[in-house]
Amino acid sequence: MICRFGAFLLLSAGGLLADVRVSSLFADHMVLQRDRPLRIWGKADPAEPVTVRFRQQSVATTTDDTGRWSVMLQPEPAGGPHELTVAGRNTIRIGDVLVGDVWVASGQSNMVWRLDQSNHSAQEIAAANYPQIRFYQVQNSTSPVPLDDVKAAWRVCTPQDAGVFSGVGYFFARHLHQKLNVPVAILQSAWGGTPAESWISMTGLASDPALISVYADWAERVENYPVNQSRYEVQLKEWETASARAKAEGRPGPARPAAPAGPTHPHLPSALYNAMIHPLTPYAIRGASLYQGENNATRNRAYVYRRLFPALIQDWRRIWGQGDFPFLFVQLANYAKTNNSQWAELREAQLMTLQLANTGMAVTIDIGEAQDIHPKNKQDVGLRLAFAARAIAYGEKVEYSGPLYRQIAIEGDTARVYFDHAGSGLMAKGGADLTGFEIAGADRRYVPAQARIEGATVVVSSPEVSRPVHVRYAWADNPSCNLYNGDGLPASPFRSEIWLDPMRYR
Repeated sequence: MICRFGAFLLLSAGGLLADVRVSSLFADHMVLQRDRPLRIWGKADPAEPVTVRFRQQSVATTTDDTGRWSVMLQPEPAGGPHELTVAGRNTIRIGDVLVGDVWVASGQSNMVWRLDQSNHSAQEIAAANYPQIRFYQVQNSTSPVPLDDVKAAWRVCTPQDAGVFSGVGYFFARHLHQKLNVPVAILQSAWGGTPAESWISMTGLASDPALISVYADWAERVENYPVNQSRYEVQLKEWETASARAKAEGRPGPARPAAPAGPTHPHLPSALYNAMIHPLTPYAIRGASLYQGENNATRNRAYVYRRLFPALIQDWRRIWGQGDFPFLFVQLANYAKTNNSQWAELREAQLMTLQLANTGMAVTIDIGEAQDIHPKNKQDVGLRLAFAARAIAYGEKVEYSGPLYRQIAIEGDTARVYFDHAGSGLMAKGGADLTGFEIAGADRRYVPAQARIEGATVVVSSPEVSRPVHVRYAWADNPSCNLYNGDGLPASPFRSEIWLDPMRYR
């Protein structure tokens, strides 16, 4: 690459001149989306001619009065490596360019969770020699306004580099690459411990009046930030003094005070969208995947997720301008040991989001870890997302989901539950009795239930409920549940009733 991305200034008789430059997405080892129109963009001096060449295509343009330029290339088939050149006053040559499928991988810490932290990491890394799999890892950043570019670099999938890739992203990409035999790229833009409202644009949030609570909460925090920051600085000095004293006396020191949330905090609504997603949106993609929700699984916020998460998906689709592209997500895994939790309600909100077209959900209620919010089994997470991609994005006839609740029918003192994605049949994993089902009457007082499989349905009953009305399954943080389909995929937690009042939580 002759001239790397950046602003290079040349002094000449005509004044201060700027070299043509491109987004950081356009760099050595990049992957362009196959079979889609391809936007290439950047900046230079106003009114500067710019020519982009790729394979047999050559497209010329002239920058606008702000120095911005953009061209569209015709769709290209999978293949490579190729060279992309951008010529203005200077020439940029970008080498080792592949054409394949590009997937966005976003969310919080379970999407960030690296391959070298996942199960069997040593063996997985040693085998991660896939030169046609590429990762573009966006550095964490926040912004109060949408940005044009990110700090990131392309990496080729080799044992030397793969350890720092998203484990979920890697296993997803590996399966697709092996099945489709085309290059696969992951645009990894994720940040641990972040809520959904940080990943949606301000326009997306404003499109739904029900989400005004998200703004109101943060408006108060930002308004109080100067006072809280001053208070924090005093507390920090007191903590430093107390810690030094404790160390000198050979005893444990006090806990460090927490810094207040302010205008650059990663939880600020739209802050991560502005800095880490918006700069990617002109880039052609095949689809997106999201592993997020833990930070929204709190009282009342889990209920709001019913509106917030679909709004995020629709917002990304609107801004990318590629129609209802495939959007895949991971339902929260089992975690902790409490019942009737906000985690169950958050999972329900995720399940409800499948009403949007071209969405797919990887159920992970069976592969979490009760005492660790970061389960190490990223292999199955990536694989289940890849199954969904093969069915939704590529039209393959594969079963990609475990059983999903469809409806119930009351039959005397029993309730019969019908499912979509029963596949080749339902089963209790391991051949044991079905677990995880509860039943309730009109009073909504749930009790453990007996459940048996009949064909593609489950019949649920309890001697304590003579007139059943509602059924629920796996309704807990860390439930005991074992319903699967014949393809080995677990059933999603559900409840048959639709609760419209978040304060009536059970």
